[in-house]
Amino acid sequence: MFRTVVIIAAVVLAVDQATKFWAESALSDGQAVSLVGDLLQLRLVYNPGAAFSIGSSYTWIFGVTAAAAVVAVTVVARRVTSRPWAVALGLVLGGAATHLLDRLFREPGFARGHVVDFIDYAGFFIGNVADIALVVGVGIVLLLNLRGVPLRAPAVSDARSDEPARPNP
Repeated sequence: MFRTVVIIAAVVLAVDQATKFWAESALSDGQAVSLVGDLLQLRLVYNPGAAFSIGSSYTWIFGVTAAAAVVAVTVVARRVTSRPWAVALGLVLGGAATHLLDRLFREPGFARGHVVDFIDYAGFFIGNVADIALVVGVGIVLLLNLRGVPLRAPAVSDARSDEPARPNP
């Protein structure tokens, strides 16, 4: 299942970075392009902070937090044998990794980079594909926890055999 986590994370990272590249080339800073009236617009902004631009003076802390999340999720993901958990952790890992890359390599400089946001949700906040992956991934994690789904899929047992049970692939 670790392979599934890595593939999902790589897809999230690639799609997020590609859409940010597109947004930077197609949208001018602050220009709004309406998709669904005022409910959903495209508007390019560079976010130095966290959600809602909180903590803009502490950009480096968000880089450290993203790095810690990438390491923690990777460690946990190595033990996962449950497909739903692999999907959830892949989404979270991809979102955290792409935010880390933004913090490390975007302007204004190493470990102080601003995240490219361009999806404006009715003026409440502006986000990106990585934010969507993070929210969906964390939502799945919460549901799996509430339902008591373990990280490791239950072993398959064969009632006709005396052999020990083997885990599901």
